[in-house]
Amino acid sequence: MLTYKETLDWLFSQLPMYQRAGKAAYKADLQNTINLDNYLGNPHKAYKTIHLAGTNGKGSTSHMIASVLQEAGYKVGLYTSPHLKDFRERIRINGKMCTEQFVIDFIHKHQTFFKNNQLSFFEMTVGMAFQYFKEENVDIAVIETGLGGRLDSTNIITPIISAITNIDKDHTAILGNTYSKIAIEKAGIIKNSVPVVIGEKRSYLKQLFTQIANELDSPIHIIDHRTTSLPTDLKGNYQKSNVRVASKMIELISPTHFTITKEHISKGLLSVAHNTGLRGRYDVINEHPKTILDTAHNVAGINLLINQVKKESFQELHIVLGMVSDKDADSVIQFLPKNATYYISTPNIPRGMKKNILSSHLNNHNLPNTIFTTLNQAFEAAKTAAKHEDLILVTGSTFVISEII
Repeated sequence: MLTYKETLDWLFSQLPMYQRAGKAAYKADLQNTINLDNYLGNPHKAYKTIHLAGTNGKGSTSHMIASVLQEAGYKVGLYTSPHLKDFRERIRINGKMCTEQFVIDFIHKHQTFFKNNQLSFFEMTVGMAFQYFKEENVDIAVIETGLGGRLDSTNIITPIISAITNIDKDHTAILGNTYSKIAIEKAGIIKNSVPVVIGEKRSYLKQLFTQIANELDSPIHIIDHRTTSLPTDLKGNYQKSNVRVASKMIELISPTHFTITKEHISKGLLSVAHNTGLRGRYDVINEHPKTILDTAHNVAGINLLINQVKKESFQELHIVLGMVSDKDADSVIQFLPKNATYYISTPNIPRGMKKNILSSHLNNHNLPNTIFTTLNQAFEAAKTAAKHEDLILVTGSTFVISEII
């Protein structure tokens, strides 16, 4: 039998896989996942599910909901992607990662089926999560889409509630290059008669979601972002939108499905990182110099992040930056501050944007930058240069944070 490392090496080699390969990994339909689900005996039908999609915020919102349900005493599965350090971060129950042995056994037991059906990394991982949650008898599983919605491997479930946090331009080669096209892909998770919560603010997209929901007899709840949001331990004003979406979802599933008190909600929202193990969202890892890690990687995410950083008090700003090659670098870079020193390198994945290309993009925007061999060297240089009252920000991609954390 393979070791854990050998098992992961095999799993990661099952390209196409979007996270590392890009567009080539995206399948045209859900048939592979349906075949796998039938082969496994439809494990996701053994428990209730909650489904979330959205360009930004779906990860934080998923963790918030899981945390509240944990506080209410339930056994909660949480499936998210990508991971930062350990593959098993994707599959958790009450914050605890699945065991290495489960990963080994699952692949060993079903490898012939996987090979015969040429399943992708995502398809196998979704099957693994659904099976683990069944074997461990969870009460509910919170499921985050990997990419888009309509054709995402997670989209075989019929949840008790769905949510679309927001729409922005990301993965445009696959999901389309207009907000409406992207919205239609995300709206693919809206199911017949299943309530859906919408966090998007643009009126024409809200109308689009309403039209799709009405056609499916799906009760739609559009968030009013003028309402106050409860406090959370996740830092950054931008989390307020996510809190509103999570709070509305919790309100809609209790008391019909779960018994959740106001105390459970407030405590759950204040203990997200502790309860679920979430990292990399305005993640302050040092105070002097203040050092923040954030996985922001698209226009909306970077814009929110930089606006939050500007509210901090500091003398000089040092930004450690890396990106992936399928991002529209210029549209992201236009939101980066001029009065900062940039330390850049290439994320250690095949689709990492080459550092000299990133440097030329920064130069086009008159942003001073120094190129380093690795992101860790860039980070060390920033730490050496930063004084006590300075601020270091590490951002640009999940894969940047995974190398630093």
